[in-house]
Amino acid sequence: MGIVIIFFLVAILAAYGAWSAFKNKNILGLIFAAGSFIVFGGFALLTLINSGYPAAH
Repeated sequence: MGIVIIFFLVAILAAYGAWSAFKNKNILGLIFAAGSFIVFGGFALLTLINSGYPAAH
């Protein structure tokens, strides 16, 4: 379950990075930050949905 929490934190930082890159008109930074947000946030969300919280064994 710890990896889901870490991935949610990475997704939050990626969202902040995407917002910062958008404000600074940094297109390449925006692409990478938005991609990271989608990948890490999606993985964390789907793992949370699949495993439940706390993890049901």
